[in-house]
Amino acid sequence: MIREAVEADDAAVGELLVRAFVESYARKLPDVVVGERRKADLRDVRSKRGVAKVWVAEERGEIVGTVAMWAPGAKGSEAWLSNAFDLRHLAVSEQRRGSGLAGRLLDVAEAYARAAGGAAVCLHVRREASGVADVYVKRGYRRAPEGDLDFLPEVFLEAYVLAL
Repeated sequence: MIREAVEADDAAVGELLVRAFVESYARKLPDVVVGERRKADLRDVRSKRGVAKVWVAEERGEIVGTVAMWAPGAKGSEAWLSNAFDLRHLAVSEQRRGSGLAGRLLDVAEAYARAAGGAAVCLHVRREASGVADVYVKRGYRRAPEGDLDFLPEVFLEAYVLAL
């Protein structure tokens, strides 16, 4: 079941994000170091729910996936296009990867943006995470260098956009 996140989900969603963004990167990209500040940001789901729509996938009472979407102009949005939504924090538990759950979460988030009249969905992917980028490209997202975010030496984020 995919539903909007509520306060009671915050801790589980935060830990899922830390596992997905920290532990998975550690295995796939061993040179990536995720600091305590980034972990705290990932765990701060309450603040995120205050400025973005957050969904969770729940199975038998356990949170196994999540995704978030910032509306155009929302505080903290990293969308670089007018009337574009900002998609972030797609994560699926390790035991559910490869099951199609990420696609179902993206379906919900993208449908929300379309129904709200958005022109596009923008997102960013760590430059070294080509496998992650491939997931979005297969869904019709295109590379958009004009939206790149250069936070080097920490990270370089490549931009992708889906026209709605």
